[in-house]
Amino acid sequence: MTKNSTSSSGAQWTGMVPVEDTALAVTDTGGPGVPVIYLNGQFATQGYWRRVIAELGAGWRHITYDERARGRSERSADYSFAAAVRDVDAVLAARGVDRALVVGWSYGAVVAAHWAARNPERALGAVLVDGAFPHDWLDEAMELRIRKLFRRMSWFLPLLRPTGLAPRMTAEQQAESNIELGRLSRERELGPVLDAITVPVRYVVASGTSFGSRGDEQERIRAGLDAVTSRHANIRSTKVAGNHGAILRKDFPAVAAAVREIAALDGARR
Repeated sequence: MTKNSTSSSGAQWTGMVPVEDTALAVTDTGGPGVPVIYLNGQFATQGYWRRVIAELGAGWRHITYDERARGRSERSADYSFAAAVRDVDAVLAARGVDRALVVGWSYGAVVAAHWAARNPERALGAVLVDGAFPHDWLDEAMELRIRKLFRRMSWFLPLLRPTGLAPRMTAEQQAESNIELGRLSRERELGPVLDAITVPVRYVVASGTSFGSRGDEQERIRAGLDAVTSRHANIRSTKVAGNHGAILRKDFPAVAAAVREIAALDGARR
């Protein structure tokens, strides 16, 4: 897809961006403002960002998209994490954006961390919303638990697909995606990625449990961030009251504030 005149005309664009064997549903508000690309939760859609976008307002260039087989995007033969990172580049290239501030929630936060680490000249900074915590939470028992959970949900997931609340992926594919995330989140895997990020990073950290977690599991996972922030001055965090599932709905002002802070730091650097 060729570049267009969105940034100069200020016109909003919504359409499908061909990528490899699929096509992604993308929305670009256009305009001359700082480009911000939003990366969704593992099985979420771009609509989850509407409150953050409204809070920031029209002075920014907001780019959202549905990941493969999520929302209005098409199915693919590849639902790997590597494909998710490649798709960030594909969407930015299709919209003619060279540098962007990346914002990710949950699974999208891990994607954002990897993209920022690999693209120090293209990333204005990163806002990571309750995700990308280096912690060894995946063991054999947890893997079995994940597979069992998605098998139990397999009968009603197809019923949710027309509503957009479930991806067009099989229960097994969703389980594999979750397990891959667990492997990538291990301290020995994610720690070096975070260490490699040279641009400013702001975490917005939720409280309490998340879907499928038990007891204080989620808080112990979040505690893995402490060692990272203690050794990197460019990585800071803010704790909010909302839980993992509600953070974009209830704590969107904190997410928007983190975006503004990162943009201001980039402006000061330049």
